[in-house]
Amino acid sequence: MSAADSRLRWNCRRGMRELDQLLTWYLDARYAQSGDVEKAAFSTLLDQQDPDLWNWLSGRGEPDNGECGKRPEQLIRGVAAESDGLVRRDKPGEPPVSKEPA
Repeated sequence: MSAADSRLRWNCRRGMRELDQLLTWYLDARYAQSGDVEKAAFSTLLDQQDPDLWNWLSGRGEPDNGECGKRPEQLIRGVAAESDGLVRRDKPGEPPVSKEPA
């Protein structure tokens, strides 16, 4: 693993276990196959604050265009949709609850 890969993995570690799981899932499952634009968008996401990231990835909010740009918004939707097995919603409108990966 290169120093850049190690740094990226470290930046996926957050103050919230749920974010750790989602971001690490994306890094392991999708990052290597991603293009340069998507990789840059992921790095931009990692610069955001944890509460904002959690709201965006859990579907409770969307970033303003000025916060992280158009491409990260698409990435957020993709991560949230593809990682649905990691986040469940007990009832519509309730906050999502992290699920343990199998």
